[in-house]
Amino acid sequence: MKTPLEQYHLVTLLRQQMTQMAEAPALRFQEKNRWLDASWQQFNQFADGISRALLALDIAVQDKLAIFAQNSAQWAIADVASAQIRAVTVPIYATNTAEQAAYIINDSEAKVLFIGSDEQYDKTLELLPLCPCLQHLVLLDDGISKREAALPTHHWQELLDGDHHELHGQLEQRIEDVHLDDLFTLIYTSGTTGEPKGVMLSHRNFASAIRQHCEFIPFHQGDVSLAFLPLSHVFERCWSLYCLTQGGTVAYLNDPATVQQALAEIRPHAMCSVPRLFEKIYSAVMDKVSKAPSKRQQLFHWALRQGYKHFLKDQKQMRFGPYRTFKWIVADRMVLAKIRAQLGGRLKVMPCGGAALDPKVNEFFQSVGLPVLCGYGMTETVATITASRPGHIGIGTNGTPLPDVQVRLAEEDEIQVKGDTVMQGYYNRPDANTEAFTEDGWFRTGDCGRFDEEGRLIITDRIKELMKTSNGKYIAPQRVEGIVARDPLVEQIAIVADSRNYVSALIVPAFQALEHWAREADIQYNDTKELLENSKVKALFEERLKAVQGELAKYEQVKKFTLVNREFSQKMGEITPTLKLRRKVINQRFAAEIEAMYKKVVSND
Repeated sequence: MKTPLEQYHLVTLLRQQMTQMAEAPALRFQEKNRWLDASWQQFNQFADGISRALLALDIAVQDKLAIFAQNSAQWAIADVASAQIRAVTVPIYATNTAEQAAYIINDSEAKVLFIGSDEQYDKTLELLPLCPCLQHLVLLDDGISKREAALPTHHWQELLDGDHHELHGQLEQRIEDVHLDDLFTLIYTSGTTGEPKGVMLSHRNFASAIRQHCEFIPFHQGDVSLAFLPLSHVFERCWSLYCLTQGGTVAYLNDPATVQQALAEIRPHAMCSVPRLFEKIYSAVMDKVSKAPSKRQQLFHWALRQGYKHFLKDQKQMRFGPYRTFKWIVADRMVLAKIRAQLGGRLKVMPCGGAALDPKVNEFFQSVGLPVLCGYGMTETVATITASRPGHIGIGTNGTPLPDVQVRLAEEDEIQVKGDTVMQGYYNRPDANTEAFTEDGWFRTGDCGRFDEEGRLIITDRIKELMKTSNGKYIAPQRVEGIVARDPLVEQIAIVADSRNYVSALIVPAFQALEHWAREADIQYNDTKELLENSKVKALFEERLKAVQGELAKYEQVKKFTLVNREFSQKMGEITPTLKLRRKVINQRFAAEIEAMYKKVVSND
């Protein structure tokens, strides 16, 4: 007889859906610019086939299998196949360098490496001499040509064609023996503050997260979720697996740059995201509205006000009579529904995490009728610690704790956590484990917060990122960056303030929008560098900064800025795969530009 939590074991739940939903679509994927479906029955066949092939490769219980690939149905199948034989999946970001991938492979002692594309294959051939633990390579894309390598290399279809039915009994035994305390995955933190650490997450951690999400954010059979964040990140992986366990369909987008096109094609009911996508959509809409005739602008803003009132009604913060209802229906038909239609028209929930979402951006989406559910969490807690729930959304907050997650505010208001979703520890890092947990077993998040009167968590400081000016003022850089990034002309921004006497910023413009403005202003230039050095362009950004920073305290406001003529890049190590800034790298790479902003300037503070 299974315990209540054992019934939520990932393998148990997925195999139930494979039986009950046999003909329904489970996985949606792209092939030659078309979206195709794999049914639950096919999902079962593929997962079992890969499981048997891995057993034929002598993969033992709790052996490590690494996946170095962009999102795909094969990624998800390999993950489930690994869980079925009680192995441990080790994700590697598709954008990682060969050196970064080698570190993860060696630290985890991975025996098999699943490879997504020629780009990752090139890096793999480079790292092979450094990774003696590797025994097999698997090419997820059958279109990749095999090259001479020191290790046995298999195409995905070869593993499936191998059949290995003689191992069916062994597979069934592994599935029968699945245990909540088995390690399910090792996820290496992105290393914004140092060397990556392998976070040990067990099936108990995932089972508890799934069970609690069922109570908190229901996802229904047949609903579709678009997976555009990397599956190598805990947020997308946990959310997508949760959607599958509920009998939903997950559409895997292998190129996140095409997310807006995919929204129109897939028309998902759900999608998890980081704030940057919402900021870009908001900026694009507001930029378009600013160029519309004044009457259309007035209609748009009137409609938004009606939408916001309707949102407050849904939160039980405003009463609605017939007249307000009528105005909202008119606003919805004339404006709001058209915005939703551009994002597919069916979105019901959009979990948001990874960083703070600007309240004005959040308010816009709620007003339009697109429920963004802001939450707070970490890799070490299977993503979610707190989350907003439909009907209980507090803009500017990160929602309430999951039902069985304990949260306390310790010394200096540090957020500390206990519960079944908290990691088992860091792999091979006993010193880091000692530092991460209190003597009485609470996990230290390194973030500070407070609770509002409704019990919703508000992040006040991020201890690891808080900057202190030479005047003794504390700056929360993500807050400043979120406010400035509302402007449609700002693509990326990195705040500089630590040990300085005022705040400065490196700003990457939204080049397409800036070039459009330059044409209208009749500015002549030969290249991007010359455009950014134009005095009219600098004056434009000074004006925009003044307009957007009004709600910031004077000491928080950007006093000086430098326009950067290229985006911060993952390949150059300046941002993580989840778009977080690697400030140390950026500060080193742009040291000359930063120093120039602190010459011959007198602070106004």
